[in-house]
Amino acid sequence: MPWLDWFSLFVRWFHVIAGVAWIGASFYFIWLDNNLRAPAQWKVDKGIKGDLWAIHGGGFYEVAKYAYGPEQMPTTLHWFKWEAYTTWLSGFALLIIVYYFGASAYLIDPRVNAISPTAAIGLGLGLIFGGLALYELACRSRLANYPIAFGVCLVTLICIVTFFATQWFSGRGAYIHVGALIGTIMAGNVFLNIMPNQRKMVAAVAAKKDIDPQWGASAKLRSLHNNYFTLPLLFIMISNHYPMTYQHQHNYLVLIAIMIAAAWIRHFFNLRHKGQTKPSILITGTIAMLAITLWVSWPQAAAVNPAASSGSSPALSHESAAKSKQTASMDTNGAVLNQAASNTGSDSLPTATAAISNEHIEGLINKHCVSCHSRNPTDDIFNVAPVGVILDTWQDIERYAPQIVRRTSVTKDMPFMNKTGMTEKERQDIARWFAQR
Repeated sequence: MPWLDWFSLFVRWFHVIAGVAWIGASFYFIWLDNNLRAPAQWKVDKGIKGDLWAIHGGGFYEVAKYAYGPEQMPTTLHWFKWEAYTTWLSGFALLIIVYYFGASAYLIDPRVNAISPTAAIGLGLGLIFGGLALYELACRSRLANYPIAFGVCLVTLICIVTFFATQWFSGRGAYIHVGALIGTIMAGNVFLNIMPNQRKMVAAVAAKKDIDPQWGASAKLRSLHNNYFTLPLLFIMISNHYPMTYQHQHNYLVLIAIMIAAAWIRHFFNLRHKGQTKPSILITGTIAMLAITLWVSWPQAAAVNPAASSGSSPALSHESAAKSKQTASMDTNGAVLNQAASNTGSDSLPTATAAISNEHIEGLINKHCVSCHSRNPTDDIFNVAPVGVILDTWQDIERYAPQIVRRTSVTKDMPFMNKTGMTEKERQDIARWFAQR
């Protein structure tokens, strides 16, 4: 349905715009609060707790934070809430459009969990709103008085949710539901805690009544939670473009590791805003990211079954061994360049002496790929060739050969959800064909 594609496009566009505004505001106010300095005594006498000077856009700005509130409530008071609300509303709309309307294609992977679309959607909603309920209960309990214990429990909750999501949904669907939970928690912090407490503060100042310190402390704590959630959430938002993460056999560990490393790196910047520079945090965070990259990208063993390959021999000739060192280039989603095929038997692109004909490969592409990747797709989901990749002719196949072999034989995320049933032997045949070119 073309109208649905256009609707999805504009909702996604709006979601990105709203998200930039929300996360930008979150980063700014955390930075602002951490950079406030003790003001001059005459400002203290006026009730100012901290101030900051800045220059931007050709002008000077003075920002002041009151310990209680202004002597008189201003006629115009700017609230920061719609950035959060519109981000969540547009994000949830996208979840429905892409993953719930298209549950059989995007949310359900029969190889992981063969369930009905209704059951999958129910599990997804339960994960999102059940996780929010658990988080809120923890925040309103005595556990919130112990930051370290609370942090450990929160990380544990996210890890458990991530694991179960990858057991229930496709890798891509699992990642987006973990992101939806985090985004819902963040928007819930604004709607359920930050805004109500700020309304209480405004009402108290207007009425010249005392402010309960817990109102501000609670709102600030939730804002801090949101701040640490931002980098993990941003990664999840773009992760569907990088199948080597969500298609990994340990995809839940990949996501958990990246989220923890991202939050740790965010911690460096939060401390730096307070005047505490600890390079060790940034260095260890970077090392962690590099370690994750090496782990995920390391070639996995994929031995060829001699019985499954007619005429194949377990022994490699000198010529085929040399040819097996050809490399796969970057795929359309920005996969790593130059992943070499080794001849040690532990590579992702297995080789054998039996030649694979071009006709055989063309037949496999026509059988498994052309229904989507064509100028006139016949697939029931894709009306336009995904990312513009067209494989109608042999010239097209030659052109996209590195991408084809990587997506079918290395990351193995194509065909999409393996809906055409490509076998392991067929994947190995494509890898052998590429190695012998």
